[in-house]
Amino acid sequence: MFLLRLLLRLLYRFRAYNTAVLRTPGPVLLLPNHVSWFDWLFLGVCLEGDWRFVTSSTTAQTTFVHRWIMQSRRTFPVDPLSPYAAKHMAEHLRAGGRLVLFPEGRISLTGSLMKLFDGTGFLLHRTDAKVITAYLRGAHRLPWSRNPDRKHWFPRVSVHFSDVLTPPTVGHMNTADARDRLGDWALDRMREQRFTVEHAFGPRTIPAALRETARLAGNKPILSDINGTLSYRRLFIGATLLARQWRALLAPGAERVGVLLPNVNAAPVTLLSLWSLGKTPALLNYSTGPAIMLTCAQLAGLKQIITSRAFVEKAKLKLEPLTAAGLELLYLEDVRPRIGAVAKLAALAGLIRLPSPTFTDADPTAVVLFTSGSEGVPKGVELTHANLLANVRQLLTVSDLTDDDRMFCALPLFHSFGVTAGFLLPLLRGFRTFLYPSPLHYRIVPTAVYMQRSTLLVATNTFLNLYARRAHPYDFRFLRYLFAGAEKVQEATAALYAQRFGVRILECYGATECSPGIAVNVPLAPKAGTAGKLIPGMEARLEPVEGVPEGGRLFVRGPNVMKGYLNPEPDAKFRALAGWYDTGDICTIDADHFIRIQGRLKRFAKISGEMVSLGAVEDAAVEDALAGAFPQYGLRCAVAIVARPDEDKGERLLAATNEPRLTLEAIRAVLREKGLPNLAIPRELRVVSQIPKLGTGKTDHRALEKLL
Repeated sequence: MFLLRLLLRLLYRFRAYNTAVLRTPGPVLLLPNHVSWFDWLFLGVCLEGDWRFVTSSTTAQTTFVHRWIMQSRRTFPVDPLSPYAAKHMAEHLRAGGRLVLFPEGRISLTGSLMKLFDGTGFLLHRTDAKVITAYLRGAHRLPWSRNPDRKHWFPRVSVHFSDVLTPPTVGHMNTADARDRLGDWALDRMREQRFTVEHAFGPRTIPAALRETARLAGNKPILSDINGTLSYRRLFIGATLLARQWRALLAPGAERVGVLLPNVNAAPVTLLSLWSLGKTPALLNYSTGPAIMLTCAQLAGLKQIITSRAFVEKAKLKLEPLTAAGLELLYLEDVRPRIGAVAKLAALAGLIRLPSPTFTDADPTAVVLFTSGSEGVPKGVELTHANLLANVRQLLTVSDLTDDDRMFCALPLFHSFGVTAGFLLPLLRGFRTFLYPSPLHYRIVPTAVYMQRSTLLVATNTFLNLYARRAHPYDFRFLRYLFAGAEKVQEATAALYAQRFGVRILECYGATECSPGIAVNVPLAPKAGTAGKLIPGMEARLEPVEGVPEGGRLFVRGPNVMKGYLNPEPDAKFRALAGWYDTGDICTIDADHFIRIQGRLKRFAKISGEMVSLGAVEDAAVEDALAGAFPQYGLRCAVAIVARPDEDKGERLLAATNEPRLTLEAIRAVLREKGLPNLAIPRELRVVSQIPKLGTGKTDHRALEKLL
């Protein structure tokens, strides 16, 4: 055994962590992930002689090699088709045995965790066995793996054993429910361990993580926009050349630099160049207008903003207020001619390389993002490299993404959902992403998704509705994952995509302050009507709210929660919570940790002593419902709900619409049809020329209230 371990050390730089836990006396069940044919070897060299691997007796008969490996004194062969297989394993455990069970029942075809078979939950229910989970890191890159990721003959492999875990008690549940609950518990523990290991042993900054991914993925095409494609090598060369220019152009001592760019390849190249110099990009939201942009720039203490003259002209941005306030605009078109031919050749030859950032801060800020400001002045959010990397790793832990996937991202990078899910996640995982400059091109986006053969799309409910009206039924043919966030997914939208396009919308939930992911639905664990399951590494608690009988105000904590606010007052409130973030949302959390959102606390009205969710009323009166009841109004009819003071009842509801033919009686009829109580029925209707929207497509309630 010593010689085998030495050989693995030489070939794969093999390491095993927390092996002392393997001396735990039986009954104990070891649950590892299963990504290659060699997994048994990496585990076996760490185990004492009485540990036995559960194997398939039928598979063992296929070849001599199978029989030699799977039928020995170190194995516990069972017939997977026999109803007595789990019973035999349970008997062995109850007798004090120690078993290694690959709970997925097969080698993963994705490199990520697949479903756990029912026998896992059954064993935990029928025995008093303790549990140890094991995470094999790097083994999915072996040539003897079945996933489509790029293979290496000698990847770095390690195995990480958890502490001893005790399964929860399931009370008086019947066997089927107890088996499912314990199986889900085991899956959650395996996911949590994978995330914990990846975050502890992975690179600590985004540039370092990109270098590591590029080393494993090779020089493949990784970024595309409407003008061309970049490989990892070209991405690093472009960032290297830009970084050399910023050293001369950026103001001395400037920690933060503004970035005002659309979804084009130049944006990630610019971000990487700034990161390599230890600078913090502040991503400005160009959809808010010059006044808000100036407020955000002043909040971040910006002196310079990197942008594109072509973009400013095409988007018709009015930046005079920013320059009048003393901000300097650095146009990429003016920087490129400064890069000489000698520097380009030197970068191509590898004679000059992207600098490695040096940080004085132990937890350096990676980006500054700004909240939407739909309910107040935008807040500047500091997200560190560790925050963003944690959220990417959390999302990768619960999804089965591979090197062959292709992301389509039209959400702007100034939005946390766009920068993390649409840009960083594919770049750090090693698959291609297509950056499209605007989510508002409703006719073009569906066709572009089809032409790019995209397997992943991130969007919002509003944009998905608009895409669906113009998309061909075949446009989303290649999609495996359709993530929708930033606002609640309407039932009508989910049904439309399922019926017309054959695509399941996976609703997720987050906040800019959380990088942004908090909860997500995935094919392995979906629950319709929820905002998803709490992702690994996150804690949540609910605080009661007066007038809300079920659920409470959601607070979350985890490694993806922000460093802090730039705004002094909100930052003081955040720091007083000792790492917890107040989402401001009223939610319920079920036993499986799925979150249901009832609405934002600021979007509740207190009517006759009862709390009424304005968001719930809006959802019931959405344009699809109205169009279904009154098709003459057309699909462009929108409705928003706000609250107004009322002397008798405290507050009353007011509906706003952009459709002059719509009547208050029509809205009331739709709401009563959906079963809403009288307190939730608007008492007044106002017609506006247009319902204000944010860059993500959500209603801008702050602007709407000014109109009313």
